[in-house]
Amino acid sequence: MTGAQVLDVAQDGIWTLIYVSAPLMIVGLVVGVVIALFQALTQIQEMTLVFVPKILAIFITMLLMLPFMGAQLSGYMDRVVDLIITGG
Repeated sequence: MTGAQVLDVAQDGIWTLIYVSAPLMIVGLVVGVVIALFQALTQIQEMTLVFVPKILAIFITMLLMLPFMGAQLSGYMDRVVDLIITGG
């Protein structure tokens, strides 16, 4: 395996990581901004108010996106195993 192939595998792994984690991160960001806006509008300064809605939203998103995430990780693993079997 050459250096270029190793870099290709690493780049593919990084892109797979971004594809798998992006939905959860985006939902967490949106929920956090909405709750921060709600806190600013109502002047409620409770620090723990953000955690429960954000955890629930991320958990629901994870349940909904689990087939997509599994398919992405499985596809990456198949590509890596194919590279190992073919030797390059």
